[in-house]
Amino acid sequence: MDTATLPTQPLTPEKPPQLAVVEMTKRFGSFTALDKVSMTLQPGTLHALLGENGAGKSTLVKCVMGFYHPTAGQILIDERPQVINSPKDAHACGIGMVYQHFTSVPAMTVAENLVLSRYDNKTLINWKQELADLQGFMADAPFHVDLETPVGQLAAGQKQKLEILKQLYLKSRLLILDEPTSVLTPDEADEVLGLLKEEVSQGHLSVLLITHKFREVQAFADEVTILRRGQLAGQGHVKDLSIEAMAEMMLGKERQHKSVSKAEVEARTPVLEVIDLHANKDNWLPAVKGVNLQVHTGEIVGIAGVSGNGQREFVECLAGQRLPTEGHLKVNGETYTATRSEMAKHNVYSLPEEPLKNACVPNMSVAENMALRTFDRPPQAKWNWMLILKAIRSAAVGLVEAFSVKTPSVETPISHLSGGNVQRTVLARELASHDVQLLIAANPSFGLDFAAVDFIHDMIVEARNRGVAVLLVSEDLDELLALSDRIIVMSEGEFVYESAIADVDLKVIGQRMAGH
Repeated sequence: MDTATLPTQPLTPEKPPQLAVVEMTKRFGSFTALDKVSMTLQPGTLHALLGENGAGKSTLVKCVMGFYHPTAGQILIDERPQVINSPKDAHACGIGMVYQHFTSVPAMTVAENLVLSRYDNKTLINWKQELADLQGFMADAPFHVDLETPVGQLAAGQKQKLEILKQLYLKSRLLILDEPTSVLTPDEADEVLGLLKEEVSQGHLSVLLITHKFREVQAFADEVTILRRGQLAGQGHVKDLSIEAMAEMMLGKERQHKSVSKAEVEARTPVLEVIDLHANKDNWLPAVKGVNLQVHTGEIVGIAGVSGNGQREFVECLAGQRLPTEGHLKVNGETYTATRSEMAKHNVYSLPEEPLKNACVPNMSVAENMALRTFDRPPQAKWNWMLILKAIRSAAVGLVEAFSVKTPSVETPISHLSGGNVQRTVLARELASHDVQLLIAANPSFGLDFAAVDFIHDMIVEARNRGVAVLLVSEDLDELLALSDRIIVMSEGEFVYESAIADVDLKVIGQRMAGH
């Protein structure tokens, strides 16, 4: 019988189920995100899922949770094939997921969020009875959160505990935790994982922990599965694997370096100086912790790291989107606070992450977006305020041709373009001037096709070759190895490794990226 026709069978929640993923494949068009991956999560164990960004971890668990339908492969629950088409189907199998971002309603209390998480269809709620039941549940839970407190008043650690408590309240016996410690302090992380490990050891739960931290794997996991580029790179009992062995599986023994044509740049002078820079996350926890850096003319400095280790906040400080709490910046030897006038004075340009969100006005045209740097200057404006629309359109037509932007016209709203062409549009705006002295690029090729990636890489290297100082922040290690002259690893808000590209030690990079 074809397993695709089998119904989802509710399972008894008393004990953790065994989860097996068999030869799982998921394709998006011609792109294979997951390729014949198999993994078994034994009942009453904590199993870690390791891999670089883009390795396929999220795709795998989204197939298990029913967000994606796998192209091929099976999901077995207690050795029975199951078809899971939604998180509700996963819940019927005893599986619950704690997501990387909070899902609770800030204005509602903890009690209200717990009741809201249920899958029942009650139209009337007996709050007296519900609160009594919730107090009984909380008394037996591994950690406690006050039921009457609005979620918006909870600290990040308490919010994360609530996300886990919701799944326990739903009687999930197999928890999938997606980077659960990314918003926690080290002490909070150890507390949460330690208490969950106790529940696992007592046979109450099984846990699949998606993480990038070897320390967490060694301290709490029984088994580990490691993915690389959508394929199974290795698995085994944690006690039998060293940090070095796991790092080698995660990064690979050899990586094919893309060949780029770099010119020799003789006289290098500092353009960007970062001096003891500190910055906080949105929740006021430290994100950047006293980093120091120089980027010189004709140099690409690459910042490597797993997402969530302070890179976003670091780039936002350089782009004027976030105020540092300590330290300062210099460009060309002068104090720099990333205002528009200072960017114009020092010819600082940027290619930010998620350009449609961070660098464009979606409903404005391609031409208008290309003019965001220059609309108040001649020849596109008179007296710094009267726009010359013909000049704006003419400049855009030239940039569309020079940077091969595929658009019906320069009057088309930029939101109608593909991701690659949005990125080309921003790149055209930022690199159109040959006076560029500093280029800050953050994940410039994320989600783009090969042709768009090659084009963007060529433009970045061409800028470097003509003397531009380039700071390249990327979660794609291959991109950094191909383009950078010098590479730095950022982990937990600090620079923990630095090397000239010719002397890079991949094993050490893997360990530092994983927080070891």
